[in-house]
Amino acid sequence: MGCCSGGGGCGVALVSEGFRTKARALWAGVALCACVALSGCSSQIADMPSLDAEAVSAPKDHSGYLPVNDVPRNRETPVMSPEERARIEKELSAARDRQASAGTPVRDR
Repeated sequence: MGCCSGGGGCGVALVSEGFRTKARALWAGVALCACVALSGCSSQIADMPSLDAEAVSAPKDHSGYLPVNDVPRNRETPVMSPEERARIEKELSAARDRQASAGTPVRDR
């Protein structure tokens, strides 16, 4: 009979407890990485078309965009006249000059 026969053993384990702990940690890390990698695909999988008859017959509503051949209707209000545009530009220029003269110079740190 050998030293490690009969189930009693001689105190020598084939795999150390530290190795088992490292192996468990490694497998937990692999499982976590797999979950993270697969969760990135979930939004793409959710957007895939289904095989339902209702889903195929009723397209998604894209209310934010105009259809390709749809042209916007004519403008009801007239475009700004050149005199009105010149007046507004003059007012904006005056306001910019007032703010520039009222401001304090920036000091370097």
